[in-house]
Amino acid sequence: MERLEIKKISGRKYYYYSKWAWVDGKCRRVWQKYLGTLENIAKAVEGGPAPLFAEIFQWGLPIALWKESGLAEIVKETDKLCPKRKQGLSVGEYVNIAAINRAMCPNSKRSMWEWFSQTALIRNFSNATKTTLTSQRFWDHMDKIKGNTALSIWKNILKKVVERETIDLSSVSYDGTNFYTFIDTFNTRCDIAKRGKNKQGRNSLRQVSYALFCTENNHIPLYYDIYDGNRHDARQFPVMLEKFHAFLNDLLGKNNPPPQTTLVFDKGNNSIDNFALLDSLELNFVGSVKLGEHKELMQVKNNDVSFEQCDMVELEGTKAFRVEKKVYGKTRTLVVTYNQNLFNSQWLTLQNDINKATDKLSLLQQKLEDRANGLIKGGKAPTSGSVEKQCKTILKRQHLTQIITVSVDERIGGIPRLEYAIDADAIHELSNTHLGKNIIITSRKEWDKQKIIKAYRSQYIIEGIFKEMKDRNTGSWWPMHHWTDSKIRVHGLYCTIALLIRALMFRRVEKAGLRLSMKRILKELDAIREVINIYKKKRGQKEERKQAVLSKASDAQQQLMSVLQLKQEENSVLG
Repeated sequence: MERLEIKKISGRKYYYYSKWAWVDGKCRRVWQKYLGTLENIAKAVEGGPAPLFAEIFQWGLPIALWKESGLAEIVKETDKLCPKRKQGLSVGEYVNIAAINRAMCPNSKRSMWEWFSQTALIRNFSNATKTTLTSQRFWDHMDKIKGNTALSIWKNILKKVVERETIDLSSVSYDGTNFYTFIDTFNTRCDIAKRGKNKQGRNSLRQVSYALFCTENNHIPLYYDIYDGNRHDARQFPVMLEKFHAFLNDLLGKNNPPPQTTLVFDKGNNSIDNFALLDSLELNFVGSVKLGEHKELMQVKNNDVSFEQCDMVELEGTKAFRVEKKVYGKTRTLVVTYNQNLFNSQWLTLQNDINKATDKLSLLQQKLEDRANGLIKGGKAPTSGSVEKQCKTILKRQHLTQIITVSVDERIGGIPRLEYAIDADAIHELSNTHLGKNIIITSRKEWDKQKIIKAYRSQYIIEGIFKEMKDRNTGSWWPMHHWTDSKIRVHGLYCTIALLIRALMFRRVEKAGLRLSMKRILKELDAIREVINIYKKKRGQKEERKQAVLSKASDAQQQLMSVLQLKQEENSVLG
């Protein structure tokens, strides 16, 4: 029962809205709300007083990621292995804040408070202040995660996630990448960062290598490791295989049978020792081999009757045939594929490479003619050796040495003469045998060729994750302002946790039937803001009155809030 009550205090009437109910056989007031005088009620009906000002906070994305990190027990599992006295933020809370930041908009530790104070996370971490979120405090707590503790934390987190979410481990992709750094050449406190072949073309900089296993479904990161930047992929692969195999057994426990996991990897990891290790560990796999290693298969014409058209929608434009062949010490199943889209892409790339090479050769040829005719006199005179070296550089792209023939002759006067020609027959042969082809190798003899092809193509998933990690706007790795091994390993931990909580969020959205990309989800959630209206203090009140309201949500935002169960706290007050 609800009532409007009037109380007379010091000769003035004040109104209250109250709720009454039977409690222990008696009618009692269980709730009441002060409405004020009649004048106050009239003002409220007319719209009430205008707020003094408003504070705007990021709400949708940080709260969604915070909920996922809470379900994954990031703080609990970190603090379990890295305890500290109850003062300020715990080690787990520092890792959690860093992971959420990396999943949203990566900042340096120096600007962490500036970002954090503009998000609704400020109410979820009551001990977080401008002092506790300085770069020095972050580094102090990162130093508490020593040695292999970072990987132990990750294993404990993932074990709970796999159990709770029933993660599908039937297909797992593996790959490695590297991230360049600006660590000084003479920094002796860092052994991981070393110069090597950098995938962004920054070979002059020291780099850190990163390897990752992830699920095909929903792109859940499973196991990662950070290793020396100059270590070759094929040398690191057996190390990662053994660690992943042990990780899987530990994840499932001794009493549970190992899952029928199929590992998908690229040809950069191939070697006879690595395949022998796969056999000894009884790990099923789908990979690929170089065309040049199996010339009899490469020479099969693209229009040969051996090729059969694939009828799966996902494999439109693909045809294939399978053979059994002894490869890497054992008879294995090979599937030779031809894909029209791949052919078109490779053909355009080849034509572009030919055009660029002939332009450069033509320019070099003209310079030699000008020098022979006395039009160019200065500088060091070219020799046959120097011209051949330049030609080798010009023709360094794949297939060009087969297609473009070059001859360098020394004429009278010592100035070399350059002649070049394009071999049309070589182009025809290449387009009819090599372009558009792949050779897939697998231990899954019981699978049909279409299932094998589809499994191999899932490799794009992990390549997409690396591309996402290196994105300057929505990535998770850069900036990395650390220059010691221990801090780089902790950096790898919270960057991988960022991948995990984003993947778990994406998984919920996908399971709900919403067909949105990761970037779209992040963009829509990031646009949801919380507006706090600050009103003038009433007489007798110690603090200003605050009213929280969310920005107007689009249809997509409303669906995401419903799926991710995001609700604004009632009467929320920010500190």
